[in-house]
Amino acid sequence: MKLSLRGEYALRALLVLGTNYSEAVVRIQTISEQQKIPKRFLEQILNDLKSAQVVESKRGVAGGYRLSRPPEEITLAVIIRHLEGALAPVSCVSERFYEKCSCPDEARCAIRSVMKEVRDATVKIVERVTLAELCDRARKLQSEPASLLDYVI
Repeated sequence: MKLSLRGEYALRALLVLGTNYSEAVVRIQTISEQQKIPKRFLEQILNDLKSAQVVESKRGVAGGYRLSRPPEEITLAVIIRHLEGALAPVSCVSERFYEKCSCPDEARCAIRSVMKEVRDATVKIVERVTLAELCDRARKLQSEPASLLDYVI
C-alpha cells in the first residue's frame, strides 16, 4: 500500500472533521487553511468521501462538511481502501483486489509469501485504528513539546 497525496490530504481533512465532530459543520475554507490543502483539491476529495458515506455536507452560507457517523466507527482501512484501493503491496496477495501475478509458481513464491505478511500486518493496523484514535493521537502529539532539530556540520 502506498498512500498518495490525495489519501494523505483526505486523512488530514478527516482529522479536522473528527476533532470537530461536536460542531454542526466545518467550513471547507477552515480545513483548507488549517491543513494547507488546496481548496479545489479538497473539494474533490470531500466529494469522493461523501460518495463513500464517510462525510456529509450542508449547502449554503452556513454550510460545510461533517462526519456522517461518529469517528469511533470509521476505520483507516475504510478510508484508505476507498481512496487508494488495495492495502496489499502487490496485487497477487490482495484479498479484495486480487490479480494473478507473473510468478511461474504463485503458490510457492517466496516474494509473494513475504508480501502476504506485509499485507497482513498493514491490514491488522489500519482495521484496528479508528479516526477517533487518530484524533486522540494528534491531540497528544500537539501537546508534546516540539523536538529541536540537531544539525551537525
